[in-house]
Amino acid sequence: MNLIKGENHMGKAKKVVLAYSGGVDTSVCIPYLKKEYGVEQVIAFAADLGQGDELDEIKKKAISAGASQSLIGNLVKPFIEDFAFPAIRSNALYQGRYPLSTALARPLIAKKLVEIARELNADGVAHGCTGKGNDQVRFDVTIGALAPDLQLLTPAREWGMSREETIAYGEKYGIVPPVSKKNPYSIDLNLLGRSIEAGPLEDPFQMPSEEVFGITSSIADSPNEPEIVDILFENGYPVAINGEAMEPVSLIKKANSLAGKHGFGRLDIIEDRVVGIKSREIYETPGLLLLIKAHQEIESLTLPADLLDTKSRLERQWADLVYKGFWFSPLKEALDGFINYSQKQVNGTVRVRLFKGNVDVIGRKSKENSLYISDMSTYGSEDKFNHKSAEGFIYVWGLPSRIWSWINK
Repeated sequence: MNLIKGENHMGKAKKVVLAYSGGVDTSVCIPYLKKEYGVEQVIAFAADLGQGDELDEIKKKAISAGASQSLIGNLVKPFIEDFAFPAIRSNALYQGRYPLSTALARPLIAKKLVEIARELNADGVAHGCTGKGNDQVRFDVTIGALAPDLQLLTPAREWGMSREETIAYGEKYGIVPPVSKKNPYSIDLNLLGRSIEAGPLEDPFQMPSEEVFGITSSIADSPNEPEIVDILFENGYPVAINGEAMEPVSLIKKANSLAGKHGFGRLDIIEDRVVGIKSREIYETPGLLLLIKAHQEIESLTLPADLLDTKSRLERQWADLVYKGFWFSPLKEALDGFINYSQKQVNGTVRVRLFKGNVDVIGRKSKENSLYISDMSTYGSEDKFNHKSAEGFIYVWGLPSRIWSWINK
């Protein structure tokens, strides 16, 4: 098997499944694949990730652009259960800040592309990612891991057209661009949140205007009274909010609503892309950030210090792998095994206060797994800690430093 893509694959694939969003690039990909690559059938696949788009319109748009078939896949449930919830248990924050709201969707979409290609006997898959972004890496690496035999076509990365030229090419085939001067932003949306870039945001010193945001309230418009929220975890999974048990999708929606209403979940960051450039990104991820913060807190109550320390280091590696496209990799799978084991005792309730863009933890409890022993921690008369044992412990603990000083004085 030749695993090295050393030659141009244009014209080899005849039946291709395209990851389709309805945007300019993926719409132009349809006629471009047919006219320039010689593809006979382009099957457009759009993923429903809870973004709320008019999917019927997207389906019609693909057909009008020349797709032989236009498919819609409801991936909301697996997206939350199989991708978002493991990220919560991993406290996944790329570079300590970004909760991977967009990155988590890409391996799922790529996996579905491969499945459709197998079902329809397609000999290729395609995407409309450009050569500057992260998504091209995530799609390419995932498809290569799951189906190295399929032809992978990447027209938007190869056609060499400017944005204006891409729009002009599409207009020849009746494709109307959705981006205007009134809305210069590039927005990606799913149930976990929104990512916004381009336009005025390309100036990293330019404050984003309020029109950029869509699922979080401004501080001025958020409630003037705080709200107390209890979040219950079982085996590291969030399972209930304010005593109401919920399945994962409903729980994410509820967390988004609660946190977003109080203006929590906005990020304005400089992010290091996989391709080596820095990018200014605006994110709205209210529910995901709320649940990660609460999960970190219940872990602090139920896990021992050495496990917390090791897990915190592996969490960063887990987030790096997912961000960089390695969801389906041996290392990621091995880290999953560690994280799954670590969550067996992560059970309990975290109480938070939502107010004016902030989430403050104000309480935590675990009936069965709390490692906080009040009789050991108290400074009152109930104190059961043996203070006399401290002297011997400290002597042994500091002995290496003492020996070093004796030898090297």
